[in-house]
Amino acid sequence: MQHRDNASQASPGGAANGSDFRHTSVLLDGAVEALIQSPSGAYLDGTFGRGGHSRAILSRLDAQGRLIAIDRDPAALQVAAEIDDSRLTVCRGVFAELDRHAEACGVRGSLSGILLDVGVSSPQLDDPERGFSFLRDGPLDMRMDPTSGMGAAEWVARTDDQEMARVFKTYGEERFAKRIARAIVAARREAPIERTHRLAEIVKAAHPAWEKGKHPATRVFQAIRIHLNDELGQLERALAVGLDALETGGRLVVISFHSLEDRLVKRFIRDQSRGDTHLPRGMPIREDQLNKRLKPVGKAMRASESEVEANPRARSAVMRIAEKLGPVAETSK
Repeated sequence: MQHRDNASQASPGGAANGSDFRHTSVLLDGAVEALIQSPSGAYLDGTFGRGGHSRAILSRLDAQGRLIAIDRDPAALQVAAEIDDSRLTVCRGVFAELDRHAEACGVRGSLSGILLDVGVSSPQLDDPERGFSFLRDGPLDMRMDPTSGMGAAEWVARTDDQEMARVFKTYGEERFAKRIARAIVAARREAPIERTHRLAEIVKAAHPAWEKGKHPATRVFQAIRIHLNDELGQLERALAVGLDALETGGRLVVISFHSLEDRLVKRFIRDQSRGDTHLPRGMPIREDQLNKRLKPVGKAMRASESEVEANPRARSAVMRIAEKLGPVAETSK
């Protein structure tokens, strides 16, 4: 998927049909290069989006290679269904359950690589009917799967100001969360808040300190979206189950787009590469007893200047790579 740090905004000129929106996969070549160690292996793309990464992966696999692609967005699944390739299995669902999908495909524990491209996709942002963006007016929705769960309009109508402020602060890192939450609650007493422009204007009027180059509603829209779609929880669970789904030597490649996601990924890789560091200080223990499960591969990668120039939404992308470690052989006595 592709998105930018100003995640509530979208590029102008999108069409009404989600499949017609321009979409360029971020860090495409670097991600696929890092992911694929064997062309005959089994791989999993946790977010099909519009298939940029999946198509690139398939192009690198031989006849024995396999790819499982997951998405919860019906529009993305419609695009995936158009790919005629027997090596591809498309699953509807969330990547937090990637182990279940891998199990159903008979490859849990033997995946050669997992790619997680986290966040909202460009077609989702660019379609005003999806309600992710305030640049063009649309129904206030923000669900990655619009067929299930609570939409943003219902959440805004039902949530009290304290919970609203918590979400804005936690997921949007919004300094004026309480003030904005109170303004939204006051405004909904006058009329329901059902459109993106109305919510954006309420936040804009309530926000006392606008950041240069950023709409004052950006952080609030981001926070609502992350909360409604459980984006951080999905990522946390996917990382945990992904370890068991990988084979020894399998690669985990994660592309994230804002600091909350990247911190979570960075901390997970760090902790799994250190092993059981909770053991008491000074306890005599061998290296093989630390249960180290991952090793970082290189440093965090960002999009090149040329990619950012061609695709400004790549500016905030960060890619981290790790490799699954096998059991360390016990030292001879």
